[in-house]
Amino acid sequence: MHVPDGFIDAPTSAVTGVVAAAAVAVSLRGARRELDERTAPLAGLVAAFIFAVQMLNFPVAAGTSGHLLGGALAAILVGPYTGVLCVSVVLLMQGILFADGGLTALGVNITNMAIVTTVVAYAVFRGLVKVLPRSRRSVTVASFVAALLSVPAAALAFTLMYAVGGTTDVSIGKVAGAMVGVHILIGIGEATITALTVGAVVAVRPDLVYGARDLRQRLQLRVGGELVDAPAAESAVPVAARSPRKVWAVGLVTSLVLAGFVSFYASANPDGLEKVAADHGIDKKTEDHSTADSPLADYGVKDITDARLSGGLAGVIGVGVTVVAGSAVFWAVRRRRTDDVSPSSTSSTAGSSA
Repeated sequence: MHVPDGFIDAPTSAVTGVVAAAAVAVSLRGARRELDERTAPLAGLVAAFIFAVQMLNFPVAAGTSGHLLGGALAAILVGPYTGVLCVSVVLLMQGILFADGGLTALGVNITNMAIVTTVVAYAVFRGLVKVLPRSRRSVTVASFVAALLSVPAAALAFTLMYAVGGTTDVSIGKVAGAMVGVHILIGIGEATITALTVGAVVAVRPDLVYGARDLRQRLQLRVGGELVDAPAAESAVPVAARSPRKVWAVGLVTSLVLAGFVSFYASANPDGLEKVAADHGIDKKTEDHSTADSPLADYGVKDITDARLSGGLAGVIGVGVTVVAGSAVFWAVRRRRTDDVSPSSTSSTAGSSA
């Protein structure tokens, strides 16, 4: 789904760039409400994990592969606003360092892969958890369905963009059918990865999953014929024992293994967009990538001839850069939230109201 330069014309790319910039700005403000001292460190890890899993192309059908988009996974784990930022960080790192996804098409890619997938997935997820029983299994099931629907939604969004600003004259009906059809199959893989990941985290630390925050229902007591919330009990688990550090460490090691080792065995077939573009002539005006001479272009380290070592090292570097960049963004957002509710700001507000 990474759109290269040349697929979409300049005016449409500019408009999607404005849309993407506005969505990122809104997400930066919204993420302040989603991130706390436990989840802020994990948001950078989620971005790195998405980067790693996107290197694992899996076969779908007819010489076509697919990979995780990640919007659903990020939205459910850390919240929809933070999810948009997670996927945007990944796309930025991929475009600049790995020549994956055009730089002039960055707005198109953020709109498709970060905004559309996150909005659609989280809307479906919240709708399902409201009607399903309050349980961890329901969170996993809702994650599967939400991720499944988010992928063809992104494919449809690309088709609409191409109908408006495509650089070649092709049948939009045929493109729409091919894009949505193959991305439904890719969506099954996306849904499986998302459900397994969310289910694994919910099983060990449901308190760290944004989408599962309503699972723990407060005990209610009947007083005077009415039900009232019982006082929250103090947790018997020490703060140190509830630290997310273990989850963070396991997640980082998993991401490094996936990107540095497992990625070598990923499918070499073109992904859904590449296959459709080649079959229908969408790629006739593809432009060379601005960072095609990057030392890490095409997920390999320049001048290292061993393919396994080159790809693995590039994956490890990518995970490292993404987790650092993502963590810096989310710590800054978290710090901004802390500044907004600092004692000095609270006291000044109280003084002015008095």
